[in-house]
Amino acid sequence: MSRLTHVTAGPYAPPAARRELVAESADGARLHVEVHGDEDAPAVVLAHGWTCSTAFWAAQVRELSRDHKVIAYDQRGHGRSRASGVFSTGALADDLVAVLAATLGEGERAVVAGHSMGGMTIMAAAGRSGFDDRVSAALLCSTGAARLPEESTVVPMRPGRARTRITRTVMSARAPLGPVTPVARKAVQYVTMAPGTAPHKVDVCARIVHACPPRVRHEWSKVLSGLDLRHNLPRLTVPTAVIGGTADRLTPIVHSRGLAAELPHCVGLTELTGMGHMTPIEAPEAVTGVIRGLVGIKDAGIKEKSA
Repeated sequence: MSRLTHVTAGPYAPPAARRELVAESADGARLHVEVHGDEDAPAVVLAHGWTCSTAFWAAQVRELSRDHKVIAYDQRGHGRSRASGVFSTGALADDLVAVLAATLGEGERAVVAGHSMGGMTIMAAAGRSGFDDRVSAALLCSTGAARLPEESTVVPMRPGRARTRITRTVMSARAPLGPVTPVARKAVQYVTMAPGTAPHKVDVCARIVHACPPRVRHEWSKVLSGLDLRHNLPRLTVPTAVIGGTADRLTPIVHSRGLAAELPHCVGLTELTGMGHMTPIEAPEAVTGVIRGLVGIKDAGIKEKSA
């Protein structure tokens, strides 16, 4: 896996894909896509977050691919998807629509799960024909629609302009993160994970995050800093579940609660007590379970229509 550092054994080691392909987005950006599991099984699409890659979903891919067709892709500039000159929520939406078109057959619909920036991708794509006619349900995991720097508690200060300004500066740092050292692991854990997270899970996240190119990290930070997708939430009309960690510093639980209250068809808010921002790695069984539940909603809908 070029340009990736990742663990090579255990539940967080990326499994080998059944097939790999390249999806071309609206502006010509080429996206690395992996397909796991049985092509004829219910489809699940996984969209990772800022500074991550398909490796982030290793635990979910390994478990779900036993009885699902699991599609994971690298967001532009991340993993094996090259960066283009466009960094915007519109580009994220275009990319997701391109992945759906490239991997789903005629009439096939998928459950789409997005973590952090992946959740924002789903929110941005809602309402588009290439999304609405191919998605049956969605998961917004550890994400928010707006006011990310204002609500973040990464900087241990009272809320206000000073904290927001410093948070924006920290998020937009251009410096390379360097090798994964004990100090680097502690930094990644503080920003993205709960204090009691197991060391091997911290190591997984540190390796993935440190592989993200500095320019890509910086450019996407600017998009996230000014993010406001609240206007698009009414368009996300498919059954949608929300997950948040109560110890999340990047997207505090207030975001998850707000999404659950505003979504037209929220089918559940799962608050993971004591978990941080990296919930698919910190609490893999819980996240996988919610995805399976959404597939069940889709299958129940199909049976109801057939009856």
